[in-house]
Amino acid sequence: MAQFFEVHPENPPLRLLKQAAALLARGGIAAVPTDSSYALVCQLDDKAAADGLRRIRGVDDKHHLTLLCRDLSELANYARVDNKQFRLLKAATPGPYTFILEASKEVPRRLSHPSRKTIGLRVPEHKALQALLELHGAPLLATTLIPRGESDPLNDANDIREQMERELAAIIDAGACPKEPTTVIDLTPMADGGEPVVIRQGRGELAALGL
Repeated sequence: MAQFFEVHPENPPLRLLKQAAALLARGGIAAVPTDSSYALVCQLDDKAAADGLRRIRGVDDKHHLTLLCRDLSELANYARVDNKQFRLLKAATPGPYTFILEASKEVPRRLSHPSRKTIGLRVPEHKALQALLELHGAPLLATTLIPRGESDPLNDANDIREQMERELAAIIDAGACPKEPTTVIDLTPMADGGEPVVIRQGRGELAALGL
């Protein structure tokens, strides 16, 4: 049964977020707010939690999961990033963008795309989530909180509680999110002199990146 934490989106009480971080450290899966929509998150290095994340979301190992990072330096530890890619990342973070990059050796192979060896990464701009990441001390593995068999994300913490509390360890309620997915951009072609490829147009504006 999920523990329910009501926090202010701009000034979240660390006491409550510490409790949520402890549940994640014990292998729990949590629903958290982001600057795009609510997401499901778990520890990066917990296979059982990652399998549970995929099961709740209803996706297989070919679905790109995303690492939520505190900042660009942390992101660069988990992906191979050249100078051109880094300049684009710097212009877009923090913000509602997800970038597909070649995974570094820090990413367990079971989490990267099985054939492409890529991973989704992003630095969210949400103070409660940033505080949780800081308390956790490492990136969190994430996927958009879309119930199995549906196409739209849940945006109300009480709806999440009603539908999923038996599958989750924690639900962090910081109010409604924008309910618009991130813009997803594949940066891997840039490593061979190509251009970034927009996979999904979402909340992040392409013009801000010159795309």
